[in-house]
Amino acid sequence: MTTAPILYQWNGEAMVPHPRFRAECDRSFVVGENYRLAIHEDRSLSSHNHEFAFVAEAWAQLPEHLTEQFRTPEHLRKRALIDAGYFNQQEVDAGSHAAALRVANFLASMDEYSVVVVRGPIVVVRKPKSQSRRAMGAREFQESKQAILEIISAMIGVQPETLNRNTGRAA
Repeated sequence: MTTAPILYQWNGEAMVPHPRFRAECDRSFVVGENYRLAIHEDRSLSSHNHEFAFVAEAWAQLPEHLTEQFRTPEHLRKRALIDAGYFNQQEVDAGSHAAALRVANFLASMDEYSVVVVRGPIVVVRKPKSQSRRAMGAREFQESKQAILEIISAMIGVQPETLNRNTGRAA
């Protein structure tokens, strides 16, 4: 069976595959069998590229006290994702605060984009969610993009609309 999404059109009674996918459907599906159909929301490449442009623009304007913390635009983007709540979290009980500090130091060295926090004997590791097309649909991507725009704008002391406007001029 195919792994790429197949384009369908709803005709009021059934989902009909787009003509260019009919042969593939004939090869992959059996008449009379049941298959699950999932919604796949496309997102525009220009929106995706716009995010990377405003992150790069903001990174170039970072206040001096933040430049060491965010060595690249990618560091800034991934931290903003975490700060916006777009992360995967794991917790490790190290048994004691001293052991947790050692574990946290080790885990932080394993992934330069993760945020590692010690809470007593517990080590909390937050890794930014991927914004790849496979990992995030259009709606979640747009929501995460807006959230990081707001966070990064606040870091450099401008309104999100200003950063958006300046990015448009630079692009």
